[in-house]
Amino acid sequence: MTEPRWLDEREQQAWRSLMKMQDGLSEFLERQLRNRCGLSSADYQVLAHLSETPEGRLRSFELGRLLRWEKSRLSQHLGRMQSRGLVSRERCPTDQRGAVVVITPRGSDLIKVAAPQHVADVRDVLIDHLTAAEMAALVTIGDKVGERLAALEREQ
Repeated sequence: MTEPRWLDEREQQAWRSLMKMQDGLSEFLERQLRNRCGLSSADYQVLAHLSETPEGRLRSFELGRLLRWEKSRLSQHLGRMQSRGLVSRERCPTDQRGAVVVITPRGSDLIKVAAPQHVADVRDVLIDHLTAAEMAALVTIGDKVGERLAALEREQ
């Protein structure tokens, strides 16, 4: 077995800073969504994807792919959202085994209220505090890590 490549001090600082930022940002945005609109960040993601489609509807497998969620997680979460009147599920007209997730008027109203506030929070805590160079670096880093994750997924 090979010896692990431990992080040096600078690498450890970068890693911990990233984790602190990610956790803090997620907790802050989650709290804001819950307090203002009664939505979880998962609810928000589902409603955002549905609201961005022309008819407010997506096949379940397409929504799961966009969210990068496993089928069971998606099904359970959609069930909770359906019981709250945020989405409905219909049989797919072209594939009787498939389902279509549809945003309800209540879900649509909630995302219309939540989205501007959410964007304002993202700006307030992150975007408006970065220089153009920092923003470009963030995009580069995010893309690079995303490409590596995709490559590792393909290898499995």
